Amino acid sequence: MSIIRLNNVSKSYQERPVLREVYFRLSPGERVGLIGKNGAGKTTLLRLILGLEEPDQGSVERDSAQIGYFSQFTELDGETSITQELDGLFAEVHRLEEALLEVEIALEEGPGGKTLERLLLRQADLLEQMEANDGWNYQYKIETVLSKLGFSAAHRACPTRQLSGGWKNRAALAKILLQAPQVLLMDEPTNYLDLAGLTWLEEWFNAFRGALIIVSHDRHFLDRIANRIVEIENYHLHEYPGNFTAYVREKPLRTKTLERQFEHEAELLALEAEAISDRLEALKNPTQALKRRLAEIKKNVQPRAVDKIVTDIYQRLVASADQCRVEGLCKTYGGRVIFSGVNFELHRGDRIAIVGPNGCGKTTLLRTLIEDEAPDSGQVVWGHSSSYVYFNQVFDELDLNDSVSHAVNIVGLAYIAPRKQVNRFLSLMQFSEMDLNQSIGSLSGGQRARVALAKALLSGASTILLDEPTNHLDMTSTQVMERALAYFPGAVVVISHDRFFIDKIATRLLIFEGGGKVKAFDGNWSIWQAQAAPVVKSS
Repeated sequence: MSIIRLNNVSKSYQERPVLREVYFRLSPGERVGLIGKNGAGKTTLLRLILGLEEPDQGSVERDSAQIGYFSQFTELDGETSITQELDGLFAEVHRLEEALLEVEIALEEGPGGKTLERLLLRQADLLEQMEANDGWNYQYKIETVLSKLGFSAAHRACPTRQLSGGWKNRAALAKILLQAPQVLLMDEPTNYLDLAGLTWLEEWFNAFRGALIIVSHDRHFLDRIANRIVEIENYHLHEYPGNFTAYVREKPLRTKTLERQFEHEAELLALEAEAISDRLEALKNPTQALKRRLAEIKKNVQPRAVDKIVTDIYQRLVASADQCRVEGLCKTYGGRVIFSGVNFELHRGDRIAIVGPNGCGKTTLLRTLIEDEAPDSGQVVWGHSSSYVYFNQVFDELDLNDSVSHAVNIVGLAYIAPRKQVNRFLSLMQFSEMDLNQSIGSLSGGQRARVALAKALLSGASTILLDEPTNHLDMTSTQVMERALAYFPGAVVVISHDRFFIDKIATRLLIFEGGGKVKAFDGNWSIWQAQAAPVVKSS
């Protein structure tokens, strides 16, 4: 029995169609992964389900189930702390606690007869209600969700308005999880979570008995959570039973009939399928998988058509063998060691992923590499002919009045390359001819991220540094970035919690282990996890 039904729904904005003739059903226990390009209509679909938008045509039917909504753009911005916000969710439990206290006080006075009988019956009824509301465990629930989402004592105590955007998002996530409605609509819940938080959230969703719709670009997460994938494409919904891996296997059957604007998508899906196969092999035999991966990197293979668009641009970029040397790097804040004794060299062709829990110092290390932060000791030495670009800085410095085309074409490689070649690259990044003439200020957050990414990839720098670049990018943009980084002639250093992305990009890891310790590892995330897993001996 479905609890949410969309029947022949269409929606447009200023005569621009977003959804056409959409049919959708959601039943209890279903976990739907909602995917699609930036601007395809994912958030619009959620808002229609919530009743925040009305369809131009068709109907949206909702049963009486309670619906909870998590948005990337939280409205938590008050004087109360997150602890107070979460405690306020248990108003009924607090009412029961107060009533029980009143009964206990009355019993201490030693009443007799019918008064005693009435108080005991009242107490029994209140205790039953506490059990029904799981009232004895509410503080444990609050503590668990705050701990798993990484909230420190300071974050728990300060007003929510003082939290950064990322921490406000996590606060909103904590609140919706504790509310545990019958239907959850989650718009990019994995942004800003570290690997430990992601793992815990996966377990929470898998144990959730209600219905769930998740908008996410995190492919590993969708693989673990979803039992149905719904893709918004060309204004319509296309459904695939199973998780993300099943979707990757099934969609090529449809791509043969898609229009020319999707000509590269089949190749990207084939590459995705290869990556899934590599991950499975890495888990079975990490040592052999690493050898094969390094061998493939060294081979001079003929790029596929989708890659040739990238390699044609990069022919003009020459990167020296030695990019950067880091020696004995140490950094402390307020007496706490962030990292200590960090040593590594960055060479042409290196793909280093920095991983570890939130707040451990990954971004500080990156900022130290670009000399925005001064180390307490040690040094960062860049090669004489090396240069770097920091994606996040490019994003922050975008001129909102500039057009997409001008902003990209005035940088490095784009400036000296033929305009046709640059436009092919931008087309691969999902910018249409109409998009190229738009002002950056009129774009969505995901589209602006794509502009910044294009500028960084085409900057001409020999090292690219990125901090959580997959946040707010749709899957196709992430896939294009992965291909561009794979063929980039220089070096790449990236902070990411996107395990699938790390698997496809990284050849080395820098692992923040806590207490200032940073360990180097040759291989990607799956190989690291496989080697770290305990060996089970057969009897």
